[in-house]
Amino acid sequence: MKIRNKSALIISILIPLTVGTMSALFSGNMSSYSILNKPAFSPPGFIFPVVWTILYILMGASSYIVYFSNSSNKSKALLLYCIQLFFNFCWSIIFFGLDLFLFAFIWLIALIFIIIIMIRQFLIVNPLSAYLQIPYLIWCIFAAYLNFSIFLLN
Repeated sequence: MKIRNKSALIISILIPLTVGTMSALFSGNMSSYSILNKPAFSPPGFIFPVVWTILYILMGASSYIVYFSNSSNKSKALLLYCIQLFFNFCWSIIFFGLDLFLFAFIWLIALIFIIIIMIRQFLIVNPLSAYLQIPYLIWCIFAAYLNFSIFLLN
């Protein structure tokens, strides 16, 4: 990956980091997660901010690649990127802030489908940009398992 504009790369990374931070702030008390009944494969709470930070950095780098591509499909790809960021932002509020576990699961399934469509568009624009999104997709699928399990257990 050739970095054309370091400031743009930093901004591209800061956008999803900011979305994640704002979502956490609007979600309220996430410490309630510790008192929920969770499935056996549930990681400890401190893992989530670490993983999300890494994923947001990858997302930002990926969007940077798309933004500076010469592809005629980059506008559609970036629109999908913005839509999935919105869904990502809302999920924490629905799950943690509102305790609507079933609705959060349904929302997360929609997010996963949007991510898949976005990855397909990113693949057309630049394969590396798509590959950088795959850990995010995998984590969201795992999050869906956790979300649904928490719904069933609580």
